[in-house]
Amino acid sequence: MQTKSSIIIVALVAVLGIFVFFTYQPILSSINLGLDLRGGLRVVLQAQESEGEKVTEDTLQKAVGIIRERVDSLGVKETTLYPQGDDRVVIEIAGEDDPEAAVNILKNTAQLEFWDEQGNVLLTGKNLKDAQARVRSDNQQGEVLLNFDSEGAELFKQATTANVGKPLLIVIDEEIISAPTVSVAITDGNAVIEGQFTAKEANDLAVLLRSGALPVTLEIMEKRSIGPTLGSESLDKSIKAGLIGIIAVLLFMIGFYRLPGAIADLSLLLYAVLVLGTMSLMGAVLTLPGIAGFALSIGMAVDANVIIYERIKEELRLGKTLRSAIDSGFKRAFWTIFDANVTTLITAMVLMYFGTGPIKGFAVTLSIGIVASLAVALTFTRYLLLLSANLSNNKKLYGV
Repeated sequence: MQTKSSIIIVALVAVLGIFVFFTYQPILSSINLGLDLRGGLRVVLQAQESEGEKVTEDTLQKAVGIIRERVDSLGVKETTLYPQGDDRVVIEIAGEDDPEAAVNILKNTAQLEFWDEQGNVLLTGKNLKDAQARVRSDNQQGEVLLNFDSEGAELFKQATTANVGKPLLIVIDEEIISAPTVSVAITDGNAVIEGQFTAKEANDLAVLLRSGALPVTLEIMEKRSIGPTLGSESLDKSIKAGLIGIIAVLLFMIGFYRLPGAIADLSLLLYAVLVLGTMSLMGAVLTLPGIAGFALSIGMAVDANVIIYERIKEELRLGKTLRSAIDSGFKRAFWTIFDANVTTLITAMVLMYFGTGPIKGFAVTLSIGIVASLAVALTFTRYLLLLSANLSNNKKLYGV
């Protein structure tokens, strides 16, 4: 039994070491850094008056709200967006492969209209209820499904009835996107925009239409690259402080809890790779507040191990066998750890939902860390402790 447990422990440690060694650097290099750590693109858009309509504070705020909705729907990462003065909107983007293309999509007016052959406007996007993208199975081209409200459905019915056998022009910002010929009158309020769209182009178009047309035209007044707001020196100091803190925690766990402390350190390595790997897969942007959330979640992961080990030590002092103490310690510690983590997770979810920018980055990292710490502490750590109990019954190895 001892030999088998020894082999399993050595194998697990070796696999973990190899896993961390080969995945740590690729994961770090694939994580997008935020404006404060990497910089990005800063664009100033100016609202233009059209048809005698003045740009007001209300129209500017409405434009900012629509652009923000587009940002969320398009998945543009780490975007700072705010009005400036009476007629300008500032957009700062980090973590994008092509930030200029993202800005062009965000500032697009996206005024949808349906014209007849003579160029008369029959229906506009103000009656649009929903727009969803899909990919056709026959040619793998993207298309956009439109759904109008009751008023729009009636107008669309009238437009298609009057143009049976004729083309109906679908126009966005006075550019003809598609011109299908109407075969029968459409009475259910649904339409399809077809064209030579890729899946991404169809999705971008659906997002623009779904978020609504901008109330004003926005022109680029300034566009420039911006450096990291913190500077490289601040970043280096933050990294050094974090490494010193982590090393101190690892040494403390070994010194105070001995064998369980060493197991906790191994669990923390696995935990760190899981958190960073999840962020990489999600395409999350790492900011300094995100690093703070990561550090806080490490503290909570350590705290979970401390609670478990203290419960195990209490069971050992009562005279229980090592394996029985480990089982009882985990059972007694479970709800304490679970309640503490769930309440923190609820707070993080609230911050994630209502927060923007750095606050959202902090909440995302913290949420991932909480889930990962629970999973690692209650599975990997428990399994290694039970294996170690098969090697020796010496309670001094557990600080008792």
